[in-house]
Amino acid sequence: MANSTLTQFVKEALEKGQDRSGIRTALVDAGWRAQEVDDALAAYSDVAFPIAVPKPAVYLSAREAFFYLLFFILLGVVAFNLGSLLFALIDTVIPDVLEKESYRASALDRQIRGAISGLVVGTPLFLWLARILLKARHENPALQRSRIRKWLIYISLVIAGIVLVGDAISLVYSFLNGELTWRFTLKSLVVAGIAGSIFGYFITHAERDEANGI
Repeated sequence: MANSTLTQFVKEALEKGQDRSGIRTALVDAGWRAQEVDDALAAYSDVAFPIAVPKPAVYLSAREAFFYLLFFILLGVVAFNLGSLLFALIDTVIPDVLEKESYRASALDRQIRGAISGLVVGTPLFLWLARILLKARHENPALQRSRIRKWLIYISLVIAGIVLVGDAISLVYSFLNGELTWRFTLKSLVVAGIAGSIFGYFITHAERDEANGI
């Protein structure tokens, strides 16, 4: 958030007809950080009007927080259970020879049942909620400025990024240690595919929001 003194200065300078590049240069030369100056300038629309026109500010709504928190929780449920199901299928096709057959079959059965249950319940709810949120943003573009949405997008990016880096490190370590197997490689690809899809989806939204000044 821009400093109130800085924002007021920018407002008065714009109202006196000063151009944005000149205001920015003067403030940066005076010792203000470039990001602070850009935030203050971004608070006002670049439109022809006698006084500075403020842009709508980001907001935090309890209702929006509830829906977006539920959306991201369901995303985690779907991603986890999809990964669990794919892991179980890999273990079925490429079994661990060190495990007892009876124990492996029982464990895989429980894992598959649990993963399918999670997907059957979580996926429809996730898609339904995603549709509601998307429709709401199309009908009311102001919802794009939801503060909770912005924070959760970046938190998801951090989590997905950590998972991707950890997955890559684990894969390289196993290779260097001579323990890289098809079973482990396929599981690593599953993790990379799920985390990479989430990362790609949200980084696209984050970049779009930045381009639109949200």
